[in-house]
Amino acid sequence: MSEAFRPVDWIYGSNIYEVNLRQYTTRGTIREFMKEMPRLREMGIDVLWFMPITPISGVKRLGTLGSYYACSNYTTVNPEFGTVDDFADLVREAHALGFKVLIDIVANHTGWDHHWTVEHPEYYRKNHEGQFFDPHGWADVIDLNYDNPELRRAMIEVMRFWMERCDVDGFRCDMAMLVPLDFWREARVELDKVKKMFWLGECEEIVYHEVFDATYTWKLLHKMESVWKRESPLEGLDEVLAYYDSQFPRGAMRVYFTTNHDENSHSGSEYERMGDMARNFAILCCTWGGMPLIYSGQEMPNYKRLKFFDKDQIDWSGRYELHGFFRKLLDLRKRNAALRGDGDGGTLHRLHTVVDNRLFAFARKSGEDEVVVLLNFSGEGLMAFNNELLLTGIFYDLFTGVRVDFSVAREVWVPAWGGLVLEKRKG
Repeated sequence: MSEAFRPVDWIYGSNIYEVNLRQYTTRGTIREFMKEMPRLREMGIDVLWFMPITPISGVKRLGTLGSYYACSNYTTVNPEFGTVDDFADLVREAHALGFKVLIDIVANHTGWDHHWTVEHPEYYRKNHEGQFFDPHGWADVIDLNYDNPELRRAMIEVMRFWMERCDVDGFRCDMAMLVPLDFWREARVELDKVKKMFWLGECEEIVYHEVFDATYTWKLLHKMESVWKRESPLEGLDEVLAYYDSQFPRGAMRVYFTTNHDENSHSGSEYERMGDMARNFAILCCTWGGMPLIYSGQEMPNYKRLKFFDKDQIDWSGRYELHGFFRKLLDLRKRNAALRGDGDGGTLHRLHTVVDNRLFAFARKSGEDEVVVLLNFSGEGLMAFNNELLLTGIFYDLFTGVRVDFSVAREVWVPAWGGLVLEKRKG
């Protein structure tokens, strides 16, 4: 993060929940979703990120309802979801419950019948034939032209609209790396004068941390999938995590996840992509550092792929089997300074054992706060020996409450596909 921009304090220790409005409830409306917010707050969710709520283009629409990311108007709400007033009411209620709210900003492209195509065709890139186009093979969108200073001003006004009209707290910027970095810098300088926001860039380019507070971790996601498929040894995680630690600037927040709307719809649920390892990878994403991201339905859990261009409601069972699992992890992040996302003043140590090919272990410490995580990525129970872990003090497992006194314990049993999150008792 550049010294020119300082992150808002509330992002540290926070988490993000991605809201897929269309698939969340029977009617898929803003008003219906508002009924779910107290449950999510009780689960420990801090930040609600809404996939685009803007109207969807009809021209070259994919499927029956089209992609959220093919916008026809940046400053109104898709009638499928409700109205701008509905969303303003949602943000007010979310703030009252203690949430922060992010909206998706799709700045690289619009749908084919966005009103700018008629009012301001000069805002768009053109091909050799002078026609609108998209160079990425996305049939339902067309690229905007950031060489045009008027387009830049118009896009900044789009973001200002949502800040002033609905009092949102941040932007998740879709495919941020496809938009010039100097535009994002220009936008943040201008909009910081209105309100300090959280800027999340959907990219993994290091240089974009000059503007963005946080970016994505696809390299780790794909490595986790490779470990499950046995295309990579478990130690392959170390390569990616070491890359993040050594190459990204200190304080650069990363967002960790096992699923999101793209991965679920196009590649499958985390259980298709990670199998029996999915739970442990979720623990890793909540405890390693940065900010964890949880996707709509993950707390149930949701085992199915959700259609992207059509109505396909999450099959809520009403049981929310992972509600308590996430609540414990998210509460631990809030109360334990060792798990602050910025790592300020804390340390992280990878703990190596003779079973590194099956057991992934690490410790995080800040002052008297200490958390040890032991994740068994195998179908057999494993014994972790303290002469390798070199731990001292009394710890309690987050999930079972089991007490481990490392002054006398010589080993710790980690069940098949199991994960222990051990919090040290202070004093």
